[in-house]
Amino acid sequence: MRDNPSSQNNDEIKELVKQFQNLKNGKSHSFLDEESFEKIIDYYDDEEDLQQALVAAEMGIELFPYSSILHIKKADLLIATRHYHEALTVLSHAAVLDSNDINLYILKTAAYLALDQQDKAVALLENALELFEGQERIELLFELADVYDDYEEFDKIFDCLKLILEQDPTNEEALYKICFWTDSTGRNEESIRLHNQIIDEHPYSELAWFNLAAAYQGLKLYEKAIDAYKYAVVIDEKFDYAYRNMGDAYIRLRKYKDAIEVLEKVLELSRPEDVIYEAIGHCFDRMKNYAQARFYYRKASHLNQEDSKLYFKIACTYMNEGQWGTAIKQLETAMQIHRLQPEYNLAMGECKMQLGDYKEAIQYFSNVVGQRPRNVTSWESLIRCLYHGEFYEEALEQVHAALHMTNNKPVFRFYLSAVYLALGKTKEALLQLENAMGQSPRLLKKIVELDPSILQHQLVADIVARFKKNK
Repeated sequence: MRDNPSSQNNDEIKELVKQFQNLKNGKSHSFLDEESFEKIIDYYDDEEDLQQALVAAEMGIELFPYSSILHIKKADLLIATRHYHEALTVLSHAAVLDSNDINLYILKTAAYLALDQQDKAVALLENALELFEGQERIELLFELADVYDDYEEFDKIFDCLKLILEQDPTNEEALYKICFWTDSTGRNEESIRLHNQIIDEHPYSELAWFNLAAAYQGLKLYEKAIDAYKYAVVIDEKFDYAYRNMGDAYIRLRKYKDAIEVLEKVLELSRPEDVIYEAIGHCFDRMKNYAQARFYYRKASHLNQEDSKLYFKIACTYMNEGQWGTAIKQLETAMQIHRLQPEYNLAMGECKMQLGDYKEAIQYFSNVVGQRPRNVTSWESLIRCLYHGEFYEEALEQVHAALHMTNNKPVFRFYLSAVYLALGKTKEALLQLENAMGQSPRLLKKIVELDPSILQHQLVADIVARFKKNK
């Protein structure tokens, strides 16, 4: 029968703790060497009995005053119990005993940061970089990056990670982190150069290909990004984040079929996510396949029932098909979550107007104008509704309000002309049309969209013809 190493270790530590308790209480005990004290300290630390661990450290130091390790363990415990100044004193003494222990610098950094002495922490680590090499230098660079992170010096984080990768091009932690900080700092060109160098040496590093692709994507070079993502997934066919980002790049290029294909691959490789279903729905939406778009938007909404935007998007697919009543039901659900969202009120107003419920539509459009008094689209929607509902006096009042609130946008001169015509005020209508055509003739289409029959009015047609001739 084989011995159980774990059981032996447990028995050993129990015996060491017993001997330590005997020593502490003045009873007879076996000799405890320096390593025994290290194990006892670690035991109490693991048990989260920091006071006992500190007692063990102090007793160990009394017996072995030249042990740098015991001093470092004591300092670690002092930091854990927030005695930062005392910890720094102990670490200074430990440094005299052995200045080559990397833990000295890591613990001093922690103490300085706790005391809000960032400059000292940075200076300490920068000096320490000259003392260490290999894996220990990399560890210090990660520590320095964390210090810069705490104080939001993001470009310096990128610099630290770049130094790590120049020393260790396949360091996974650095490869993962530098992708995020490239995006945050916008240093995409540097990232491209760095990762091309890494790929030259390590062509099968899927993370390097991914980071290269992400940097291209950051520069909106989507074709190059897709090519690099393809290399990443050839190396690791289960690299779901590469497929995810590739899907985004395809969407940016409006290659919706390709985007759907890679996003469906994401669903195969990872648990379902509302954002992926929503993205696939968006692709079908842009391809005018509204039934499929709804299918995926609904899948997304089942996973995130509090996201009102998804119900709004479903409503828009129905609106695109002219199914106004069904769209209203979805908008009602969206507005139960966010009642005053301007886009939802605009859509609801449009649906009500299309169904001939002008008074209700006016209320929804008025809600939007109240929230966005300088927004041109909001005023246009309200005025169109008033016009189609034949509330011409109110329309006239709102057109004047729109002109005032939007700094006399020319589009409202066209609407003013249309309203005057509807009110039988032909002279005023023609004067406003002359002004509008003088300011922005291309906006004539707004009057056509509002009421095509206006162009059949002979005097209106004459003004339009004259401007076209002069042009």
